[in-house]
Amino acid sequence: MCSIKKTLFGLPQCLLFVVLWCLAFSHNALAQSQADATEQASKDAQAKGVVEALEEPLYNPFVERYVLDEIKQLRVEMAAQRIEFTKELVGREMSAVDKALGYSNTTVTYFFYLIAAVSSVLVLIGWTSIRDLKEKMQGHADEEISKLITTYERRLRSIEAQLTKKTQHIDENRQEIERTQEIHALWLRAGQESNLQSKVTLYDEILQLRPTDAEALTYKADAVLDMGEPQWAINLCRQALGEEPKYAHALYQLACANVMLENFDEAIKYLREALEQADSYREEMASDPMLEPLKDLPEYRALVEHH
Repeated sequence: MCSIKKTLFGLPQCLLFVVLWCLAFSHNALAQSQADATEQASKDAQAKGVVEALEEPLYNPFVERYVLDEIKQLRVEMAAQRIEFTKELVGREMSAVDKALGYSNTTVTYFFYLIAAVSSVLVLIGWTSIRDLKEKMQGHADEEISKLITTYERRLRSIEAQLTKKTQHIDENRQEIERTQEIHALWLRAGQESNLQSKVTLYDEILQLRPTDAEALTYKADAVLDMGEPQWAINLCRQALGEEPKYAHALYQLACANVMLENFDEAIKYLREALEQADSYREEMASDPMLEPLKDLPEYRALVEHH
């Protein structure tokens, strides 16, 4: 029997076997966890290497459209959940009102039963006293019920106002999402359009949806400048600067328009302001054929060659 056999350390043989088995199991578990950690680290390093080796963006306009659709669907689902939650809350409030009114009605009924019992005892005192007591108790009960009804009506109006406000907010968000998607689609079409007049038409559609879009105004100015309409381009650039006074692209297009009108001093001024906002335009200035008439001016060379 294992209960009477002794080991070298004076322990029962079966107990020693259990201890050794537990030690072996814990050693295997520790080794397994270390192997899992090493494997996970190797996978993370491999994934990081793949990401760093990418040479082009993971997303394209179609993926962006898919993401926007998914965001729209998510917001619609969240709005539906909020409406469902509000409806459930209103239902519970209505149930609480019904229970409270029922409780008040039951209380008043029992109270009148008590009054009837007391009235039968006090009938000897006189009918007038009983009638006065009944009227007072009835008036008090009506007053309490009116207070209770007024309180719950106020709460219901508050809940209704909150529900209306949330519904309006959800509708505004939905309209903004639809407007953003439509504008994004128009930008994609404008980027693929080669006809200048068609580009201008697309930019006009964007401005109808978002009249204060400085970027759309500036790109429209670029298109009309290519059509040989420098004064129109100047007006559009000034509108864009009215929305964003430090918009570098609008300043650059304004300079190009002034070059076409041979207002070289104005052109240099706007080029300098554009570089103050975005130094990246310096390389474009050096290769832009529209700025060719300025290449012999010292001020222009100073702007291009400055580092």
